[in-house]
Amino acid sequence: MTRLSRAGFEEEQTLEGFNWDAPVTFDRHRVRDLFSLGFIQRREDAIFLGPAGVGKTFLASALGHTACRAGNNVLFLRADKMLKLVHQSRADNSTEKVMRSFLTPDVLIIDDFGLRRLDAQQSSDFYEIIIERHRRSTTIVTSNRTIEEWVPLFADPILAQSALDRLAHNSHQVVIEGESYRRKLSPTLAASQDYQKEICEKS
Repeated sequence: MTRLSRAGFEEEQTLEGFNWDAPVTFDRHRVRDLFSLGFIQRREDAIFLGPAGVGKTFLASALGHTACRAGNNVLFLRADKMLKLVHQSRADNSTEKVMRSFLTPDVLIIDDFGLRRLDAQQSSDFYEIIIERHRRSTTIVTSNRTIEEWVPLFADPILAQSALDRLAHNSHQVVIEGESYRRKLSPTLAASQDYQKEICEKS
């Protein structure tokens, strides 16, 4: 099994396939620098922030693909799925094995963090993953929320502050702003735009 197939990417997303003409704004120089992978060699982290549909997951996945091709072990997981796997592992006493699977990859990509508030156990699990990976390997996080909005998501604000201080202060933060270009690509919207264009041409 190849590194790419083990990584668990939901789609084949690469830097070459990114739409640089999309109506979004972000620090493009910083993003291109991330793809040199120097931050992975230095065991630093990366955080992609912005509203839904602006390309956060695409860029994080593309970084993961690049890291795989460079010989790194990568794991991609949605935040809710990652925490659910830890929860389920307690039923069969496989928690240590599951947690180790999150701690050992050179690059762990946690997608869509912050969609829901974390309960006490989830807060503790997320804290442990971040703390154990800190400066030992690279963690990439995508989120619709600003980092300041993360702390209230945790059941324990002390755990939250401890984990986020390490993650934020060791990370390259990329804020993406703009409208969802995923929505612009939807067949329904495209058909509506074609219809409106046709009406305008006839009027």
